Amino acid sequence: MLPFSLESVSSAKAFRIGPNDTNYFAMLFDGEKDQIDNIFVIEIFTVGGATPPNEHAAAHEFFYVLAGEGMARCADKTMPIKKGDALLLRPGSEHVIENTGSGKLYTLTVMTPNEGFAELIRSGQPVELDDEDLRVLGGKN
Repeated sequence: MLPFSLESVSSAKAFRIGPNDTNYFAMLFDGEKDQIDNIFVIEIFTVGGATPPNEHAAAHEFFYVLAGEGMARCADKTMPIKKGDALLLRPGSEHVIENTGSGKLYTLTVMTPNEGFAELIRSGQPVELDDEDLRVLGGKN
């Protein structure tokens, strides 16, 4: 095994968990590919898109906003998020991330430990990253 892993977003595999979901994931690093205990993805929210309400029993979930803007709801608190913001959610915190901007919302999302998230994503439908995704994730936004 190499002492490092390298992934290019342009060749990353992307998935939508459910056919009606309004967010999708470009896989960067996870247990299947990289033999690690956590997962690193780029999460992409379509205009008006949101996660379903969810929580993680033992995992911390981290979001770093790469582009766009939205709202994060956790427990009884709602806060705006925008490019450059970082959000850490602790285990057991029910939360929703919603795109409230006029364009897509892009986050680097990390979950530690994985808690089955990578397997859930990989069991979804493969999707192609579009030109906008590749441009934003390639740093050309």
